[in-house]
Amino acid sequence: MSMLERFRAPKNLELRDKDAGATPLRDDKKGKLKNGELKERERALTAELTAEVAKLQEKLYAARDRKLLLILQGMDTSGKDGTVRALFSQINPMGLHATGFVAPTEKEKAHDFLWRVHARVPAKGEIGIFNRSHYEDVLVPRILGTLDGKDLERRYAHIRDFERMLAETGTTVMKVFLHISKDEQRERLQARLDDPEKHWKFDPADLTAREKWDVYQGAYADAINATDCDHAPWYIVPADSKTHRNLIIAHLMLETMQGMKLEWPQPKADMSKVRIDN
Repeated sequence: MSMLERFRAPKNLELRDKDAGATPLRDDKKGKLKNGELKERERALTAELTAEVAKLQEKLYAARDRKLLLILQGMDTSGKDGTVRALFSQINPMGLHATGFVAPTEKEKAHDFLWRVHARVPAKGEIGIFNRSHYEDVLVPRILGTLDGKDLERRYAHIRDFERMLAETGTTVMKVFLHISKDEQRERLQARLDDPEKHWKFDPADLTAREKWDVYQGAYADAINATDCDHAPWYIVPADSKTHRNLIIAHLMLETMQGMKLEWPQPKADMSKVRIDN
């Protein structure tokens, strides 16, 4: 079974049925390695995979006829920022475009909810990364009670149509839900409170969202079930272990890009006849 098949969101997903602490790729079955050794091994394997991703990205950038969009969603502290740092440090920044979506501005709210998103999709030759995305617009309004059932279903349909349009015009879309447990989130939030250098990361709104944990989990599952399509698949990645999370996503990135069948572009001249005289 490929990694893409292994971590594809199941039909009728229930997040409570998924183990956020799972480490299915660890091969230390007899428990001989310490946790630190396991993490070092996972970092090394991730580096090898991302190096292969970087090679494929060079082909993508050179040909300038395809695009890749990686969408990262998850509860607060699930590791969206950490994933970007860990997986894309070897990527040529000329072909990389990352966007972090926050609450929409007044100008953005004056347009349809996809207006600001469409402007940030990758151009030809780029890998685009969304740290949060248009999925916030079917999560937050729903939980705040500002989006009723009919409007929610309409937005799901708009997202399906939007992502189909991207796929049909040369964008490979992969969507990753970083599945963190409530206990692990508590530890990460506490770490932010304990470390003055991480205070800037702490937002009291995170605690408000935490109080509605089950509601958010249900809203995420509904959104994933409503928008999982072969042209824009969802993958559920256990995220309690940061190094294991990164290893899984590196595998998913590599398999996705291998599936794109990327090729170097044709040369602009007959190289057998090109001579450099001076």
